[in-house]
Parts: sequence; C-alpha cells; structure tokens
Amino acid sequence: MKKLTVQGFILIDVDVAALNNAGKKSGGSNDENGVAVKKISKNGKVYPYVSGQAWRYWWRESLRVNHGWEMSPLTKLAGKNQVLTEANPIAYADDDIFGYVSATKDVKLDNDGNPVTKNGKEVTENATVTRVSTLKNSALVAVASTRIEEHFSVAARHEGDPVPYTKEEYSAVMKGMFSLDVSQVGTFSSYNKTGFQNLSKPRREDAIANGAIELPDTSVRDAKGNPKMLVRLNKDVRLKRAKDTILALKALSGGAMQAANMADVTPKFIVLASTTSGNHPFSHIAVEDKSNRYAFEASINLDALREVLTDYKSQIIGTVYIGKRKGFMDEFQEELEKLASEFENVKLLPVNEAIDSYCEQLESQIKHS
Repeated sequence: MKKLTVQGFILIDVDVAALNNAGKKSGGSNDENGVAVKKISKNGKVYPYVSGQAWRYWWRESLRVNHGWEMSPLTKLAGKNQVLTEANPIAYADDDIFGYVSATKDVKLDNDGNPVTKNGKEVTENATVTRVSTLKNSALVAVASTRIEEHFSVAARHEGDPVPYTKEEYSAVMKGMFSLDVSQVGTFSSYNKTGFQNLSKPRREDAIANGAIELPDTSVRDAKGNPKMLVRLNKDVRLKRAKDTILALKALSGGAMQAANMADVTPKFIVLASTTSGNHPFSHIAVEDKSNRYAFEASINLDALREVLTDYKSQIIGTVYIGKRKGFMDEFQEELEKLASEFENVKLLPVNEAIDSYCEQLESQIKHS
C-alpha cells in the first residue's frame, strides 16, 4: 500500500473565551465557586489550551450534526469505570477514524457453534480488539502567552442572597495540528498486537462476505515469511470517511461556557497537504512575536513555512492549500501571496475554499491509490 497522510495545521482566534475548563480554581482565589481554565507553562510563561480530547469531541459532533454520521453506541460496563464503543469500524465510521479499545471476553464455541463448557461452566476466550486512531491531533494551545483574567460574576435571579462566583477567561490565537492516515482509513488488521487486533474473526468474515477485500501487508510477515493479510472497505466508503473528516472543520463548534462566552472555533488560517510520510512538517510555522516585550503577539513565520515547503518537497503529493480568513492577520496577506507565487504547488485561498479544493484533490489521490 502507498502511504498517504493528510497533514493539517490550523489557527483559531477567540476573545473572552473559556473553551476548556480544569475544574475548581485552587490557590489565588477566595471564592469557592471559582472555575479555572486549562493552561500550561513553558519557559516561565502561561498559555491557555484546549485538550486534544476536547477538540476530538468537537470534531465528532461536527461529523454527527453536519455529515450525518451515526456514532458508535457507548456501553458502560457494569461495576467498572469503563466505557466501550461497539468497536465496529465496518458499520461505524467514527470507530474507524477515532479508534477504540474493547477489552472483552466471549464464550468459546465448538465446531458446531455450541458453547464449550468445563466443570459445568462456559469457557470464555479473549475477544479484545483495539484500533490505533487514524486521526491524530494535538491540543489547541495559545501561540503567544496571554494573561488569563479572573472575572467576578453573580447568580441573582433567584430569591434571597445572590450567589457570587468567578471564572477565568482569555483572548488568544490558538494553534493545532493533525494528521489523518488515509492509507489506513477503512483498512483493518487482525495481528495479535495491541492497536492492530482491529477485528474479531467473525467480524472479519462478515466484512469480506459483504464486499470488503483482502490485500497483503508487505511490512508484516508471518513465521513463514508470508505477508499478513488486511481487510479493506471499498474506495467509495473510504473516500467519504476521509473527505467528511476534513470537511467537518468548516463547521467545527464547541467549547465550554458557550452560552455566555460564545467563541467561533472554526479555522481562521489553515494549511493542508498530502504527504508520503507520517511526520508532521508544519508544527512551528506559527510563533510568538517577541519584538514588543510588553505585548507578545501571534505571528506566522513565513521563512519557516518556506523552509518546510522546500525541505519536504519530495514527500509532498500534489498541491499545498493555504487558507486565510479575511480580517484575520491581514498584515500577512501580501507576504502569503508572494510565497504562493514562489512555489508552483502552493495555492492561497479563503479558508472554506481551501478546504473544499484540498478535498477534491484528496478524492483524486484516493481513487488513484
């Protein structure tokens, strides 16, 4: 199989936001009802962030609401602090894209399909299946350090004394990156290895009976030197799942405190490229501008972007699409246009047009893979 990976980088821009909270505030607040946002320190400075898990939740919701995905049902195991999906990537696209762990045991059956018993009890066997997520993403973290403000609020609509509380809020440009391993979308293994035992034997047989094909994985061989076999869904299913995943970014929504601190979390700047490797090249193209020591700002490092486009030229397939929303970082518009003119395989477009155009290219790449 040819390696094909979608590499994406985004910037979002939020004001007076509290997108991902860390629970009760401790230290520095006299208010027991204080709520803190998630933040992290680097080089002595503080950066608010949104966890990768929260971003993935927004992503799933966008796929469910805007692309009609039926999500894999969740089951909480009785007496255990464990929740499992159906672990059925054949029927549920989110199990395919976001991965799963299902640690269970099934009753062992004999050749006639009857339960095997021993000492009057049914014999069970390991039926654990796991799948490494084909979609990997970072946290969304502020590009520049920012002061997180604690604001006083009060609940006063009820009778009696008002109830005071505090909440933390911030304004920030936040960066995130993601990779989608397209070569693994709709493609499943059953090796006895964590993350690669994707399908149980019955589910594998059902998939093949319903049109899935088997193909050799030349990178993994058995004791006799023969390649292990993979199960792959048809191209139309794989194509839809991959395209929907990227298109969902256009309508991304989510975050804590949206009722009173509504924030638009759709990308205001995006870079999309197809590569032949899993290494993400765009992680450092947004940087903290330290030219003003009193007010650090988010900035796009165009020299770093030029370097990536040059150094990874042999690994980039097709066109690199850069999208920028008008009104966001307009001071870089002219320089971005200049950069796009320097590289034959770079196009600068509005954000949604860049996403649509990239997905058209991805469709062609999958059809010819």
